[in-house]
Amino acid sequence: MSSASWHARINCGRDTGAGFLVTERHVLTCAHVVAHSETAPVAVSFAHGGEGEVPARVIAHGGWDGRDTDPGDLAVLELDRSVSLKPAEFATPSDAYGNPPRRLLAYGFPKRYDEGTLAEYRATADQLIAGEWVQLEAWAAHGQPLAPGFSGAAVTLADTGRVVGMVSAASRSPEIRNGRMLPTQIMARYWPRLGDLIPTPEYDQLQKERLRRLVEAAEGLQGTTGPRHSAPSGARGTAHPAPTHPHQTHNRSPRTPECSPERLYLDAVGPLGPPLPPHGFGSLWAAAWYLLSEVPDPAATPRFATRLADFVEDTRLRAALRSWPHPHTHRTPTPTDTTPRPSSTAHTWSPILVEIAPSGSGNRDFLVEVSAYNDRHRRVVGSRRLPVDRVRPYALQRIDEAFHELEPGARELIAFVLPRRWLNADVARWKRSADDDSPLGSFAPLVVMDLERRRSGGLQHKLRQKWRTLDARPAARLHRIDCWAVGQDQVKLTIDLRRDADMVGFGTPPRADGVRRLFQASLNAAVPVMLWPRSGCRGEHRCGRPADCPGSEFLDRLAEHLADLPAHELPQYVHELRETAYASDTAEPHWAHDLALLWEDPECLPDPVAYAHNPVG
Repeated sequence: MSSASWHARINCGRDTGAGFLVTERHVLTCAHVVAHSETAPVAVSFAHGGEGEVPARVIAHGGWDGRDTDPGDLAVLELDRSVSLKPAEFATPSDAYGNPPRRLLAYGFPKRYDEGTLAEYRATADQLIAGEWVQLEAWAAHGQPLAPGFSGAAVTLADTGRVVGMVSAASRSPEIRNGRMLPTQIMARYWPRLGDLIPTPEYDQLQKERLRRLVEAAEGLQGTTGPRHSAPSGARGTAHPAPTHPHQTHNRSPRTPECSPERLYLDAVGPLGPPLPPHGFGSLWAAAWYLLSEVPDPAATPRFATRLADFVEDTRLRAALRSWPHPHTHRTPTPTDTTPRPSSTAHTWSPILVEIAPSGSGNRDFLVEVSAYNDRHRRVVGSRRLPVDRVRPYALQRIDEAFHELEPGARELIAFVLPRRWLNADVARWKRSADDDSPLGSFAPLVVMDLERRRSGGLQHKLRQKWRTLDARPAARLHRIDCWAVGQDQVKLTIDLRRDADMVGFGTPPRADGVRRLFQASLNAAVPVMLWPRSGCRGEHRCGRPADCPGSEFLDRLAEHLADLPAHELPQYVHELRETAYASDTAEPHWAHDLALLWEDPECLPDPVAYAHNPVG
């Protein structure tokens, strides 16, 4: 302890307490030590002298409101000038506990000890009292008890001198030799900058500092507030009796339910992760710091940053949050069938997945989730519950940002997972952006998938079996369903297609009831590839196989252009057809101008482990 010159004595009017230097200009102490700082000067001197008394001012505190039972009893003092002393160093929060118990020291300034004195204590247990304090008990039955003048003293490990907390309270009775410590991980809730200095298992100081600045910037954009910057009045400057009331959150500003710190925390840890702490979180940073310091899953904090990014409108800040701690880290492989397929090239695609699903909270609200895959690793770019009129602009913006997640040489594929009633939607013809009127389907290969089928374990299993067969064939076989097929038995068609169909082409769009039933039969048969025109004959009346039937002509063109092609390359060939059709300047529309492609390979698009949403918020 001879080198621990960072121990500080704090004088504020007639009150005296302790503190400790954490940067060359910042000292931490209890808020109640400097409770009268608005009317009395604050002076700081250090245990080993050499700097003299340095004036200071309170720049932040944890929200302590003057009562014995109030949480947030932390004040940050800024010195009038920098000092040359080495600041305190911190231990990891868990180092304060052990079996046998760790011996802890506190350096305080009680009466008649102007030079300071030591008290020996230990932590009773690592359990927090009211989510805020750790109980301290005397190391031995004799020796210096915690007394007025120890408030704000650093609690250090006796063997290393590293800080694990701060004395905040003592028992009223001298016969009861115990007190309370504000542990460092709780202190960092109230002064976020402290989190940069406290060691955490997975992330270094620079990474934590960067995350803190990003989270604070996001909090500022939402109109939230940080710690208050003035000390309360009417409190004592000595060690005060231990509070007993539960923790109260503070400085909470209104947010959307999905972007509350509690909701983001639950999204980050998932359904099997640690439960929400009883005290909740007073800020976004409090939630981020809890993940950093108390949740063992190293991927939880990047998930928190990614989820928060989805609610930030500033594009650069959103990208910075998604890339924290740096691009392409802590991606969790998605478990799936790992048996290799013969001659498979499915993994050459790097899909951008756009899933649009009913939210469960009404007919006009949808859950929209956009993800990017590199090989089999998925990174969520955005996930929101939105009214139907906001689905398109949100999805387009997140699709554009998802391209940042792809490797430079990746083969992009945009895959929309849609409710069955939306499968005929014109997503391929959506304008790519506000500044680019070209169709999205001309920008990259684009396919659609059926939401219900994607969520069915049985149909996904059948699809994997189908693709194993397809990969062994040089080309996919086209099964035609012409206009005159409307009305055939749905169950029989499902069984026939399940037995022997690689690719189904429809001559009519799935708009009339009869065609929709055949469309459903193909989906239930686990047909991997389906093609149809989005507009044209509705197939409501049988046309008797006329030679000029537009549906038959469409299927003839499909057979002509897609025959002898491998199934896993069909998105690229259809993309080229769309480019030709969109660029055509002939009087008649190109036959493929409204071509829709349903293409689903579970190996290329493994079922994602999504955020743990409550669909109705």
